[in-house]
Amino acid sequence: MRLLCGSRAGGVAWGGVGPAEGAAQVQSTAARTHLKQQPEVRARGLENYYWLSSTSTLFKMSGRALLERDMVSNAKKKMDKCQDPVEKLRLQCLARGSAGIKGLGRAFRIMDDNGSRSLDMEEFSKGLHDYGVILDSDEVEIVFKLFDKDGNGNINFEEFLKALRPPMSETRKKVINDAFSKLDKTGDGVVTIADLRGTYNPKCHQKYQNGEWGEDQVFKHFLDNFDSPDNKDGTVTSEEFLNYYSGVSASIDNDGYFVVMMKNEWKL
Repeated sequence: MRLLCGSRAGGVAWGGVGPAEGAAQVQSTAARTHLKQQPEVRARGLENYYWLSSTSTLFKMSGRALLERDMVSNAKKKMDKCQDPVEKLRLQCLARGSAGIKGLGRAFRIMDDNGSRSLDMEEFSKGLHDYGVILDSDEVEIVFKLFDKDGNGNINFEEFLKALRPPMSETRKKVINDAFSKLDKTGDGVVTIADLRGTYNPKCHQKYQNGEWGEDQVFKHFLDNFDSPDNKDGTVTSEEFLNYYSGVSASIDNDGYFVVMMKNEWKL
């Protein structure tokens, strides 16, 4: 069995070949032209590496990191012109990165003191404020009433988050769920360190190799890729995984490219 392997930068990699931090370096016009002419690069344009030179260097870069950077940049550009309160809220989440919507979900769960998985207007408004969302009181009320479908003064925040995700085709949802299932060895809908044992090889990670980290630290770092930057708990649910990749999906127009990226990244 091939193990999912930690790259030097802590990203996802198979067989020891994976993403590294930073931008790829295209050293010459000839290298750029050569890159564009490669059929495999064109077909797998969103994969984690690019062959940039016929002479020496294989520069690795995280395709996902570049996509996320573009998504954040585009979201920030659109925010100032956006008038629709729901879309404005969605863009503010995406401007925080792929984990932005998932992070809002965590803020709502903190507000849900009684575990009802629903919020009233006051809790909803405070959750948005605590997460740093900028909407005026009228906009917050519009969003709340839109999702308070039965008019009982409460909204189900899980359903709200599903609606807030950027739209995804069933094709995209399926490949995301397939990737999650591959990680979720116990099938309980939550990926933990225990699930990663025997699936993810920490010994490929540079910090493990140089003695800085133990196995559990490498596993935790891997899970942190999909966790909210403001509240990392070392576990990833199927909904959190879907929320994360809905952000990645927002930066990719073509279903085929998205599926290729996911299949290459998770060896599906």
